[in-house]
Amino acid sequence: MSQKVEKISPTVYIVFMSLLLDLLAFTMILPLLPSLLEYYKINDTTGLYSWLSRRIQFFQEFVGAPEKYNSVLFGGFLGSMFSFLQFLVSPIVGGVSDVVGRKKVMVTCLIGISTSYVLWCLSSNLVLFILARFLGGISKGNVSLSMAIIADVSTMSTRGKGMAFVGIAFSLGFIVGPLIGAIFAVWAKKKVGNWFIVPALFALLLSLADLIFFICCFKETLPEEKRAKSVKTSLKSAKSFINWKDLFQFKAVTGLKPSDMFELRRLGRVYFVYLFIYSGLEFTLTFLTHHIFNYNSMQQGWMFFSIGVTMALMQGGYVRRISPQKIKPTAICGLWIIVPSFVCVGLAQGPLLLYFGLFLFAVSTAMVVPCIMTMASEHGKDNQKGTVMGIFRSLGALARALGPIFASIAFWSVGSKITYLCGALGLLWPVLTLTKKL
Repeated sequence: MSQKVEKISPTVYIVFMSLLLDLLAFTMILPLLPSLLEYYKINDTTGLYSWLSRRIQFFQEFVGAPEKYNSVLFGGFLGSMFSFLQFLVSPIVGGVSDVVGRKKVMVTCLIGISTSYVLWCLSSNLVLFILARFLGGISKGNVSLSMAIIADVSTMSTRGKGMAFVGIAFSLGFIVGPLIGAIFAVWAKKKVGNWFIVPALFALLLSLADLIFFICCFKETLPEEKRAKSVKTSLKSAKSFINWKDLFQFKAVTGLKPSDMFELRRLGRVYFVYLFIYSGLEFTLTFLTHHIFNYNSMQQGWMFFSIGVTMALMQGGYVRRISPQKIKPTAICGLWIIVPSFVCVGLAQGPLLLYFGLFLFAVSTAMVVPCIMTMASEHGKDNQKGTVMGIFRSLGALARALGPIFASIAFWSVGSKITYLCGALGLLWPVLTLTKKL
C-alpha cells in the first residue's frame, strides 16, 4: 500500500512569494553600488564620503589590495554593516514574535524595509544613503521570521521542503534582482542628476507590493495558546542576544533536554564556521576572477548568474523532495562537496577548473543551508521556534559580517591559492563535527 504524501501548507507559498519580492528589491542595488559610490564621490556635501574613503584606503593599503578595488571594499563595508545589524536584530525579532505572533512583527519589519527605500529615494548625500541601509538592516528580521513561520505550519515530513522554498526564493532573488539592477546601472551611465531615484522607487514599489500582499494573504500561524507568555519570558535578557558567547550557548532557549541542547549548540557552531569561511571566500571571488582571469563586470555577472541558476535548479528539483530521514546525510554530503570546490577554484589556471569548482560550490550551497535550517527548526517548543531560528539567522549574519574582512586580509596578504586551500582545509571541521556521533 502506497504511503500518503503530505501536502505543503499554502502558507509556505505565501512566505515564498513575500521573500521573493523582498529579495528582488534587496539584490537589485548590488550592481548599482559602483555607480552610486561614484555619484556620492562627486555630490556628497556632508564630508562622510571623504572620511570613509580615507578609512577604506587605509584598509586597502594595509592588506595590499590595488586601488581599483576600493569600490569593492566599500561595498564589502556596507555588506558587513548590514550583516552585523541582522546579527543584533534577528533573535530579538524572533523572540518578540514568539509572544505577540508572527504577523504583527513581520508587518513591522516590512514597513521598516519600505521606509528604508523611501530614505534611499531621498538620499542626495551619503549620510541618508547609509541611514537607509542601516534602517534596512535592522528591519531584516523578516528572513528568520519566514523560517519560523515555515516551522509553525510544517510537519516533520514537510519541513525540509518548506525550508527549500526559502533557498529557492534566495536563488531566484539573486538571479533576477541583480539583472534588474544591471539594467538600471547601464541606464544610469547616460544620466546626470539624482538618477538613483528611479531604481529606488522601483525597489519601493516592490517592497510595498510585498507589504500589501502579506497583509492581505497571510493568516497568523502561532495561535495565542501556543505563544510565550510575555516578552520578558521569551527574551529572558537582552544580554542573551547581543553577547556572542550566550548566542553560541543558545541561552535564550529553555526547556530542552541536555542531549537536544548539545545538538543545537553543535549545529550552531557548524553553521557559523561554515558560513564564516564560505562567505569570506565567496566575497573574494570578485577579486580572484578579475585579478587572475581578467574578468570584466559583465563576465562576473554571468558567473554569479550561473551559480544562482544551478542553486535554484538543485533546490527546486532535488532538495525540496528530500525525505526527513535524508536531511542530515544531505547536509553532510553538501559540506563534503564544498571542500573540493574551493580546492578547484584556488588551483584553477583556466576557466574549465574554475567553473567546475563553482558548479560544486553552487551544488553544495543549495544542499547545506536549507538542510541545516531544517535541522535547527526541529529544536525548541512551538513558543520558541522564532527564538531558535532568530539565533541561527543571527549567527549566520555574524559570520557574513566577519568572513569577508578576514578573507580579504588573507587574499591580499598570502595570495588566492593559499587563501582558498586554507579555507578548504578549514571547511573540514564543520563536516567532521556534524558527522561525529553524539
